[in-house]
Amino acid sequence: MQLLQQVAIFLLAAVLIVPIFQRLKLGAVLGYLASGMIIGPWGLGIVGAVDSTLQFSEFGVVLLLFLIGLELEPRRLWTLRNSVFGLGGAQVAATSIVIGLLAMVAGFSWQAALIIGFGCAMSSTALVMSSLAERGQLLTRYGRESFAILLFQDLAVIPMLALLPLLAAIQGHDGNRWLATAKGIAIIAVFIAASRLCIRPALKFIANNRSREVFTAAALLLVIGTALIMEKIGLSMSLGAFLAGVLLADSEFRHELEADIEPFKGLLLGLFFMAVGMSANLMLVWQAPFLLFGLALGMMLIKFAVMYAISRATSASNDTAQRLAVALAQGGEFAFVLFTAAAGLGVFDLATSQMLIMAVTISLLLAPLVMVAHDRLISRWLDRTSVPEYDVIDGPANPVIIAGFGRVGQIVARVLRMCGIPFTALEVNYQQVDFVRRFGSKIYFGDATRLDLLLSAKIAEAKLFVLAIDDIEASLKTAALVRQHFPDLPILARARNRTHHFRLRDLGVKMIYRETFLTSVEVARQALLKLGFTDTVAERAVTLFRKHDEELIEVQHAVHQDEAKLIQNSRLATEQLKSLFEADTVNLLQDAKAGKAAPKK
Repeated sequence: MQLLQQVAIFLLAAVLIVPIFQRLKLGAVLGYLASGMIIGPWGLGIVGAVDSTLQFSEFGVVLLLFLIGLELEPRRLWTLRNSVFGLGGAQVAATSIVIGLLAMVAGFSWQAALIIGFGCAMSSTALVMSSLAERGQLLTRYGRESFAILLFQDLAVIPMLALLPLLAAIQGHDGNRWLATAKGIAIIAVFIAASRLCIRPALKFIANNRSREVFTAAALLLVIGTALIMEKIGLSMSLGAFLAGVLLADSEFRHELEADIEPFKGLLLGLFFMAVGMSANLMLVWQAPFLLFGLALGMMLIKFAVMYAISRATSASNDTAQRLAVALAQGGEFAFVLFTAAAGLGVFDLATSQMLIMAVTISLLLAPLVMVAHDRLISRWLDRTSVPEYDVIDGPANPVIIAGFGRVGQIVARVLRMCGIPFTALEVNYQQVDFVRRFGSKIYFGDATRLDLLLSAKIAEAKLFVLAIDDIEASLKTAALVRQHFPDLPILARARNRTHHFRLRDLGVKMIYRETFLTSVEVARQALLKLGFTDTVAERAVTLFRKHDEELIEVQHAVHQDEAKLIQNSRLATEQLKSLFEADTVNLLQDAKAGKAAPKK
């Protein structure tokens, strides 16, 4: 069968089957898996080339891991560090230990048990994120925590893929594999060092030629080249692709790459799941159905129990803990990569690998059903309502658009209303929208990070955009969107902290106000008054501090990406501020003698 015919079959199966599963509220992922099973060698046999299927599936994994690696921006990881390394580390460690111990009891070696436990601890990034997006639950607490845990799982795969040859060497006492592992570590170190010295300058040179096609080709060459190098030295191609994505995550080319690849992301993930369905050995289900379903359900129950316990231990509500545990109970794409690689290296046999892969596949098939069933039970028993559709914005254009209607956005809106200035308010939290509407406020439920919503709010006719979104990442995404499409529209932005301030400045936003700064300055002024200073002296002290801090934040913005320089700059600023206050002491004493200030001793 020709390649073009196979592509046509893939697309036809997806177009016919996926919408049916979506109409039944089972999710697109399950539809793609079912499509692959139907047309694959264990179904109707329309596409029966197993070798080409495996190659196709591996290429899908390579592309998927590159896209995931591209999302792992170091600053984003630092912002989410507590959830990523706290919750994520606890989930992976606890689940790996429990399942690994059970595997050792079943007779596996500790090396095989470690891989089985770790592989089963992984969850499906594509399935979970797609399901949360379809349900509009990405911005809920359990949605954010699901993303953080999946992020840690993605990171944790890197050392495990690198350790696979080492585990195989320990089990088989194969010196060549020890050498391959050492080479792999050396290659990774060289590649990381070369990324800044060679790769980024090369990409910058290509980008300066303003040829978008050549730039995309260069990026793909980097991905495929890195993957091939890793395969050549005996490591996983997926590790190479993931590493390439991570190294480009904090580069100036990240957003351009995302913009080029984003339109194809959903289709690539769909094709990947079709390949998984095609490679699933359905004969094993016929031969040992109770064993396979028992393994799949047992893994899901263990993961549910572990995640629920961890979530409750972090003071999450019962509802949040349940939803988080259900979302992450299934197996993940990385299990296919780990188990296939482990069988190839001889850590365990091929039959065990196929059995584990099939159990993970069944868990992926069951996961959307379990999510839907849980949502319906929660809705019926706990009187939960589903997330509504975004509002349709009608009416005339208003001069002000307020994105985010929390503490800051509401105060701005009240002042504008008092002065008779009309505005359009957008809020992504539908529960907040319902609450505010009870008090008669006009507000629209919608996501300000979406360009179509901003256009429907007639942003092109607005005179001012007030960015008051609480979530830092959503705030930055909205700022970047407005700056890109409406560069002349003034933005008044709320910043939660200095880091948020710096990142908004990087996007070209100039009018930024830290939400706690002015309140803190006012508290300091009141403290001086309570200590006996007059209004004049107290005002002069806080004015001096405020002016100094505003100048300092401008200086620090230039070096905020260099931690060493930032620390040095902060220390110098502290000494400078101290000198300014000491120089002002003479004036303070003169005022005190003149009766203008009388600080209490």
